[in-house]
Amino acid sequence: MDSMYKYRKYRIEREVLNEQRLEELAQRKTDAQPSLINHLKESIRCTVPKLKHGVLRTFPALYWLPKYSVRDYGMPDLISGISVGIMHLPQGMAYALLASLPPVFGLYTSLYPALIYFFFGTSRHISIGTFAVLSIMVGSVTERLAPDVDFLKVNGTNVTTEVDIAARDSYRVQVAAATTVLGGLIQVVLGLIKFGFVGTYLSEPLVRAYTTAAALHAVVAQLKYVFGVSPARFNGPLSLVYTLKDVFLLLPQSHFPTLVVSLVSLVLLIAAKEINAFLSPRLPVPIPVELITIIAATLISNYGHLNRNYTIQVVGEIPSGLSSPIVPDGSIFREVIGDAFALALVAYAISISLGKTFALKHGYRVDSNQELVALGLSNTVGAFFQSYAVCASMSRSLIQESTGGKTQMAGIASAIIVLVTILKLGPFFQELPKAVLACIVFVNLKGMFKQYSDIVLLWRSDKTDLVLWLVTWVSTLLFNLDLGLAAAIMFALLTVIFRTQLPTYSLLGNVDGSELYVDIEIHEEAREIPGITIFRSSATVYFANAELYLEALKEKSGLDITKMIIYKKREDAKEKRRQKREERWAQRQAKKEELADQTAVFCVEKGAKTWRDTSMMKKGTDKDEENSAEGKNSTAFVKPNTRDGQLRWEYLKGGNLDGTDFAWTSEQMDGDATTRGSSSKDTQSRDLERISLGSLGKWTWDIHSIILDLSTANFIDTVAAKTMKNIFQDFGEIDIDVYLAGCQASVVQQLELGHFFSGSITKKHLFASVHDAVLYCLDHRGQESSLVSVIRL
Repeated sequence: MDSMYKYRKYRIEREVLNEQRLEELAQRKTDAQPSLINHLKESIRCTVPKLKHGVLRTFPALYWLPKYSVRDYGMPDLISGISVGIMHLPQGMAYALLASLPPVFGLYTSLYPALIYFFFGTSRHISIGTFAVLSIMVGSVTERLAPDVDFLKVNGTNVTTEVDIAARDSYRVQVAAATTVLGGLIQVVLGLIKFGFVGTYLSEPLVRAYTTAAALHAVVAQLKYVFGVSPARFNGPLSLVYTLKDVFLLLPQSHFPTLVVSLVSLVLLIAAKEINAFLSPRLPVPIPVELITIIAATLISNYGHLNRNYTIQVVGEIPSGLSSPIVPDGSIFREVIGDAFALALVAYAISISLGKTFALKHGYRVDSNQELVALGLSNTVGAFFQSYAVCASMSRSLIQESTGGKTQMAGIASAIIVLVTILKLGPFFQELPKAVLACIVFVNLKGMFKQYSDIVLLWRSDKTDLVLWLVTWVSTLLFNLDLGLAAAIMFALLTVIFRTQLPTYSLLGNVDGSELYVDIEIHEEAREIPGITIFRSSATVYFANAELYLEALKEKSGLDITKMIIYKKREDAKEKRRQKREERWAQRQAKKEELADQTAVFCVEKGAKTWRDTSMMKKGTDKDEENSAEGKNSTAFVKPNTRDGQLRWEYLKGGNLDGTDFAWTSEQMDGDATTRGSSSKDTQSRDLERISLGSLGKWTWDIHSIILDLSTANFIDTVAAKTMKNIFQDFGEIDIDVYLAGCQASVVQQLELGHFFSGSITKKHLFASVHDAVLYCLDHRGQESSLVSVIRL
């Protein structure tokens, strides 16, 4: 009896909870709760606390601004704001070139959205304004809808090759504003309907690969300013390849003075950046190398007359003062709806990822939906003041956080720096060479180029994410930014489907002395419970993997349901045929006994035939012996006669059958009758001893219960529900009970709607946990497994 399994170690003294019992307990609480109508009235009732909570949630600044401590936060926010504001100036003007807009509109974009985000944003450390990726996306739209060929000047009847720059830039500003306001409205709507989770579809590998590819677009777009050439403009798929090819063809025609300015600026910027990084631990604030560069370049260009003497392209006129708000042109919306949606998604994904990173580091919470609203309002309102799409900048946000910024008051300080520049210092930068701004873009893209190291990291950690990274990068380069993003998202969804179609299936075992059940192949301390198979899938069961789920269950449990059902049906058919023979034999036996009690003459042929039937049925008499017995006894007729208290037989006619021969026959018949009386149980016992599923590796009585752990399932569709129902029915035919464990409430509700439950499958088959199901199985069928273990020994 040492092999008898000790079930007590699984027993924890508490009630076993199945779904039916949980509903009974929940009903008691429901009866004590207010009615649905009262709950609805309470939810729509307007009270002062609810109104206050709603206002604070809509305007987060009203929550922290009254508590703002000037002594604790004033100086750090001021220093941080000045540092970020100084970075806004060169980046704003440089990134405006990426958007194919005059540099002053980059300054507008650095001013208005930051003020709007101050009131509605929930992150304390991100810097809202221009960003290279969004600038490139806006530039692809403006150049597609406002190419240079549409603004060639006409002199009389001749069309010259000179472009009307003023008209072109004016229309491009309208296109950028229309795209931005539409993208902002999309963000606001998504935020109001609590669609903040949409950013989760843009995974980190996808976003990093997309921004890396966008950085290459930015580099190619700035090559014309670095080499002083004028390549043709291309749009649509493979535009990057065509532009790069055209630039290489024009390299022999490079403008030498512009190239010299570019090389000098690049060398100085890179050297200053490296020195800045080396001294950053010792400096309270980083050195504003970009601002120093543009000031120095402006002074050299102004006093050296670079534009007039060497025809080096400069920024040109920068109007001072703020422009009046203008309503964006709604007629452009239809042409930019796709680009606006892509802008909305990318801007939100970048901003929320940075916001959550800083929030986790400093211990506060960022509201995803409110961030959508704040970002959308920043874009929408800013577009009326001729700003283009904005999001959080990684470089400026890191500066704002590393220099000690505590709240969004640092954003207000940076906005003031930009405002002063627009009002008073704008004309000073008119002589700034565009090549210097292009070099600033190159240097600031250094962080994005470092993201190529993701390829090595993903190769070591996750091959699927690596494929997603490469597909996103290639599609963005070849199909441009909008189509590339769409292709990347579609491929990301395909990877999700691929991963759910090929989940990990495992058998669970119990950790001794606990209610914990883990994979027995991974955890050596886990022990499989005799008689019970616990099966779990790492993914939700649905139409795409339902068939795989069933096949994995057969493989892991070692039970081939199809073969077992066929075997059971064959054995049932044999048993029915055996029972029919039993009934026929019993009828003949009863008839023989009835004749034996009479003093009438009977035919030995009939008795012999009865014996022959019995012998054939139990001893496998072959056909030759049957014919021989029939020839021997076919004509003997006798009658019973009692003499001296003994039964004797008298022959009336027929052959030579003596008493010995008949006695032998009688003994055989009696012996057969004895065998017949016990044949059913003995035969079944022998059959059970012979039953083995061979390649299946299981004895039929080793498993009496199967528990399906559905704790990983967050939904179940009709196909999966039918698969589960078939599992119940198929295993039930071979006398194996099936139970579900760990089902979420939504899964149970979907099972009810799918008519999963019936007379044979009730909620008693659903348990709150795997351990509850195990305890139930051990109580009801655990002894069967113990007895079988003893028998097998």
